[in-house]
Amino acid sequence: MCTDRLVLMAMLALAAGGAVAEPRHTAGGPVEVAPVAVGLDTPWSVAFLPSGGFLVTERPGRLRHFAASGESVEVAGVPEVVAKGQGGLLDVLVPRDFAASREVFLSYASAQGGGAGTAVGVGRLSPDGARLEGFHTIFEMTPGSSGGRHFGSRIVEGRDGALYVTVGERGDRPSAQDLGRHNGSVLRIARDGSAAPGNPFAANPGAQPEIWSYGHRNPQGAALDAQGALWVVEHGARGGDEVNRIVPGANYGWPVISYGRHYSGAKIGEGTGKTGMEQPAFYWDPSIAPSGLVIYEGEMFPEWRGDFLVGSLKFGLISRLERSADGFREVERIEWPETARTRDLRQAPDGSLWIVSEDNGAIYRVTPRAAE
Repeated sequence: MCTDRLVLMAMLALAAGGAVAEPRHTAGGPVEVAPVAVGLDTPWSVAFLPSGGFLVTERPGRLRHFAASGESVEVAGVPEVVAKGQGGLLDVLVPRDFAASREVFLSYASAQGGGAGTAVGVGRLSPDGARLEGFHTIFEMTPGSSGGRHFGSRIVEGRDGALYVTVGERGDRPSAQDLGRHNGSVLRIARDGSAAPGNPFAANPGAQPEIWSYGHRNPQGAALDAQGALWVVEHGARGGDEVNRIVPGANYGWPVISYGRHYSGAKIGEGTGKTGMEQPAFYWDPSIAPSGLVIYEGEMFPEWRGDFLVGSLKFGLISRLERSADGFREVERIEWPETARTRDLRQAPDGSLWIVSEDNGAIYRVTPRAAE
């Protein structure tokens, strides 16, 4: 049975019978977890629309629009993607001015000769939500990478309207230290894809002007905190997954320094520290394979306010990190059937937490449960 029909049947079942909320528990108290979209094929990201609907990317190359009523349609006009390994259709961003611009930004793996690279494009969502009109690529990383690993691909809108884009090193470790390539970096671009004004390497001959920071392995979660600072979570190898506060022009060390080891067990680079290279704000050892980051600022869960919620692909859980003047500590691991291979996390406009579960092919909404 085709994927479209599976999604339609699943959504009709939800609409007819209502989403069944399952009782779950956290350290802060009881919650309810209800499915809002099911029957998806490798969902990667979700973004909210002012109408109350939302958009979902599926890695094989589909973008879906879910109306507030629960009706779903596959959006036409998306780009051709390289759905190989970890590549495909990846992040989706609905900018703050969507009500006026109707622009939607996508990141994806784009064909580059015999290989593929991370790209970003934009189109305008039609009034009925069924088509991206005028979609075009605005940015594409420097070519030369092959294989299907480490595309990065989170997009975050900065307070000034510039777009931060995470790019993995594509499995080419030394390239993360090469400012002449985009591999292993956080980029800052304008909405037309050009380097945003004020980027730290714009005047450096031979450097890519879009680079904001470098020395990253594979950042797959990114978010702004309440002060507007950008944070990313990124994959280490065997150990050494990191939380990093992004400072313009900074070098985050990969593959020269790391708190992990290669999958073979061999030592990585020169150790855990080196002058001129940033230390992580927090790291996991063993690895959790982080993907998706929410810095919670909502009203539904006041006990989480200011906490970092990080999805785990490896263990199928959400790591909750508490931040203080002394740094971070992991205070809870939230593990439910719904957190299986958590690919993305989002805070909805109403303060609920949304979970994108790749293994379950579903998206869930987490809300507080009333005391019995």
